[in-house]
Amino acid sequence: MHRLFVAALRAGIVAAFLGGLFGQIVVVPGTAADEVDRFPPYEPFALPYATVAILGIVCVQVVLVAMWMLLGMIERDAIFTARAFRWVDVIIGAAVAATLLALGVTGHLAFADIPAPDGAMQIIGALGAAGLAVGVGAAFAMLVVVMRGLLRKATDLQTEIAEVV
Repeated sequence: MHRLFVAALRAGIVAAFLGGLFGQIVVVPGTAADEVDRFPPYEPFALPYATVAILGIVCVQVVLVAMWMLLGMIERDAIFTARAFRWVDVIIGAAVAATLLALGVTGHLAFADIPAPDGAMQIIGALGAAGLAVGVGAAFAMLVVVMRGLLRKATDLQTEIAEVV
């Protein structure tokens, strides 16, 4: 892979990681506090939902770190080794964890009696968004599992070719 492309990907990873930190430190807590100020009955839900949001961002950051490590392996032409599978497994685990968090939020929104200032449409919208996050997370995790299988086959083929040569 071209060095400029790897550098651009790494810059994007750093920007996304820093954006996640900003979200964890400023955006999520600030938004939770603003929602409680705007509608005080949300107070019992602010801390749990903010915690889940921050944990979801942590899952994304774990994926970003794993991608950084995989990019380094690509640069060293060492992607077809057993170490790469560990990082791919980390990505799968983080995706599954984030999907389970979204599933928990979906279940809570579906069955809890959460008051809403303007009727149930806000809760229905949040439920739809959480359900969509579950679907996207599950699809991403399954895609990475398929890609892991392709990496396994490519690694086996490269090992065979190296033995022949």
